[in-house]
Amino acid sequence: MTLEETREFFSADRFATFKTGITIDETGRDYAKCSFTATEDDVAAHGAVMGGAIFTLADFTFAVSTNTKEQLTVTTSSTINFISMPKDKKLIGESRCLKNGKKACFFEITIVDGAGNLVATALFNGIHL
Repeated sequence: MTLEETREFFSADRFATFKTGITIDETGRDYAKCSFTATEDDVAAHGAVMGGAIFTLADFTFAVSTNTKEQLTVTTSSTINFISMPKDKKLIGESRCLKNGKKACFFEITIVDGAGNLVATALFNGIHL
């Protein structure tokens, strides 16, 4: 799918695209780059971006990497490691395919802030339906 077709397909994911404002910046085979700018609604009591908002970016980036109109992939397990607090409100998720087989896939998602500081890494395992 082209970038525009991918954006259209994932516009149905209202939570990620509408509620959080995540945008799909780049796509390719087994690859996606997505981003969002955190607002005051995404901040925890201590003033930093909530872990749930960061995880949502990682989860959506995985989804964009693995789902097309022709192939549905669902997450079977995921883990996230929070490395450091973002230095600004811009967050960028980028996927890297570790293995994509006939039925199962394994991806690493890296989250950085707008200055390129590592914020989190996540591992996602999925099953192709």
